[in-house]
Amino acid sequence: MREYLMPIFVIASLVLAGCNKSKSPEDVSKDVAKAEQKANNEVTKSEERAQSALDKSYEKVTDQEIQFNNDAAHQTYNVAIAKADGNRKVALATCESQSGSAQQACKDQAEADYKTARADARASAEAAVQQK
Repeated sequence: MREYLMPIFVIASLVLAGCNKSKSPEDVSKDVAKAEQKANNEVTKSEERAQSALDKSYEKVTDQEIQFNNDAAHQTYNVAIAKADGNRKVALATCESQSGSAQQACKDQAEADYKTARADARASAEAAVQQK
């Protein structure tokens, strides 16, 4: 039985040793560009969906002005979340240029910034709905 455990531990060690290694500047640059492009696409799609939803709501504005305002707050929230998500992806891709604890600290900061942006978006949306 022990004969089988040793190779498993060796393989597990090798796999774990590969974590948090820095990437080459070219790879990081490509990853960052890809993340930025994806973030921009997501924000554009979210804005388009928001505009489409607002256009549909506006047709009924005479009967449902409050609903329109609440939809606007919701769509603004969705766009803010898409931006926060995109910024997080770009930041995480940028972290790949670092290694070890610096990379982990970079990732932790990216996650903290993401959580703050989400909380800010939620607070803004709730305030907008409450004002209506």
